[in-house]
Amino acid sequence: MGVPHAMDALRGKAALVRESLQKSQTITESMVSILGSFDHRLSSLETAMRPTQIRTHSIRRAHENIDKTLKSAEAILTRFDLTRKAEAKILRGPHEDLQSYLEAIDQLRSNIQYFTNHKSFKSTSGVITHANNLLTKAISKLEDEFRNLLTNYSKVVEPDRLFDGLPDSLRPSATSPAKRSDNKKDSDNQKNLENAVYTPPTLIPPRVLPLLRNLAKQMVQAGHQQQLFRIYRDTRASVLEQSLRKLGVERLSKDDVQKMQWEVLEAKIGNWIHYMRIAVKLLFAGEKKLCDQILEGIDSFRDQCFSEITANSVSVLLSFGEAIAKSKRSPEKLFVLLDMYEIMRELQSEIDSLFGTKSCTEMRESAQSLTKRLAQTAQETFGDFEEAVAKDATKTAVLDGTVHPLTSYVINYVKFLFDYKTTLEQLFQEFEGGDPNSQLKNLTKRIMEALQTNLDGKSKQYKDPALTQLFLMNNMHYIVRSVRRSEAKDLLGDDWVQIHRRIVQQHANQYKRISWAKVLQCVTIQGVAPPGGGGMMGGDAGSGISKAMVKDRFKNFNVQFEDLHMRQCQWNVPDSELRESLRLAVAEVLLPAYRSFHKRFGPMVETGKSPCKYIKYKPEDLERMLGEFFEGKTGVEQKR
Repeated sequence: MGVPHAMDALRGKAALVRESLQKSQTITESMVSILGSFDHRLSSLETAMRPTQIRTHSIRRAHENIDKTLKSAEAILTRFDLTRKAEAKILRGPHEDLQSYLEAIDQLRSNIQYFTNHKSFKSTSGVITHANNLLTKAISKLEDEFRNLLTNYSKVVEPDRLFDGLPDSLRPSATSPAKRSDNKKDSDNQKNLENAVYTPPTLIPPRVLPLLRNLAKQMVQAGHQQQLFRIYRDTRASVLEQSLRKLGVERLSKDDVQKMQWEVLEAKIGNWIHYMRIAVKLLFAGEKKLCDQILEGIDSFRDQCFSEITANSVSVLLSFGEAIAKSKRSPEKLFVLLDMYEIMRELQSEIDSLFGTKSCTEMRESAQSLTKRLAQTAQETFGDFEEAVAKDATKTAVLDGTVHPLTSYVINYVKFLFDYKTTLEQLFQEFEGGDPNSQLKNLTKRIMEALQTNLDGKSKQYKDPALTQLFLMNNMHYIVRSVRRSEAKDLLGDDWVQIHRRIVQQHANQYKRISWAKVLQCVTIQGVAPPGGGGMMGGDAGSGISKAMVKDRFKNFNVQFEDLHMRQCQWNVPDSELRESLRLAVAEVLLPAYRSFHKRFGPMVETGKSPCKYIKYKPEDLERMLGEFFEGKTGVEQKR
């Protein structure tokens, strides 16, 4: 009973579920039908609104186009307004407000570019043409302004301003500002010069430089480089040349140099050395700086401009050096040639720096060529001097046997050579190679040997062989003493000095032998027997020497001594030490011999008639009279 009842209940529930599912299916179908109806209505609405949407979008696009057009019109009007303002400023010219004038040109260029990029606008070509014509007028006025500014502020630099830019040691004194000094060069001073500070003059006031730089830039942008080049070059070149002329620089040819007296030429060379230093370190350096400032950023153009500004001035300066180097050589020119070589060497690095660009190649090479030419001429002058010393044919003899002018000239010459020792070594090393110190030593020795050879020849002009020896002694002593007191001693060495001191002594000994041998023979007692040694005092043949012979000896002594005294008091030994030494050497031989002879044989004469006729001098008299020898006096009175 229970199971049937449960099955019935289950069937009832299944029937309810099936009924519910059928209702749900019906509702779903109804909803699908309703939604389909909505979709159809929405499609119809969208179709109905599409024209309205299209009209709204068109209106919005139209508004956007209107805004763009208004903005473009505003920009064009602004450009027209700026052009009008720029034109007004340009028509007024650059005199009132140069900076504003330059800004107006920039604005005009900007407007031209703008309208060139917008040629679709109506009347664009007319606007561009008008702006270009206006720009041409503006640049023309700009050129005039650049020329006026540059000309008005480019002043000739007065010499005093240039001197103020030099180191203190190079500023001119009240005397000749650049004359070469004959005093010994100070190596420390030379080093100081190498480190000295030079202050180039201010060629254009600093406040004007920015204006000139802007003007130059505008002219270049307008394609007016050649006009700028011409204006700048002509103005600055003229001022530079005038500054140098006011300083004293002048163009001199080789013929002009050849016609000058040496004193005049030497002064001009000294001035030229001064001018070269001022030109390179002050004026050319100043011009280079000015070019760099005004023509900033225009490198190739700037270099060419500087080259042409300085070309004529450099040519004038170097042509004088070339004229000297090519002129007839003479010994006195050697030292100025070395001075000129020194200044060119000193300035070489500065010249290479200032004229280091391709545009300045010719000037740089001309300076290098002059340096080599000066060195070559100096070397050739060495050879000329050595030959001139060896072949000097001066016929005028020094009558008193003193130092010959040639000797003092050559020795002073050699001393000056050693004032240029560093320069000479540099010259030798650069152009000959090898050991420069050894080359200078050999050169000095050759000059000394040439001098000695010439002096030997000149000594043969004397008829008195004793004077020949005195002459050679004096000159050799002068040479040795001068070498010992100069830098030549370090170069030639102690051996050279000792050898030549012995030569001096040899000439002194030869002089004594030739001058005093016969005099000493009169008072020698060697081989003579004393009086009374074998018979009567009266001169018996048995005695060693007769009274007559003694008288004859004294008489001959008197004659020969007086002759020597008369002549050799006129001879000259200019060195006081050498003079006293030579007198002492004679006295050491003569006085002992005379004293001995006088003491031994004098009594034979003194006891006879007129003894003073034969014994005229006491030993003290002779000593006093020897003190009068070699004084170089004329007309000496005979004294007892």
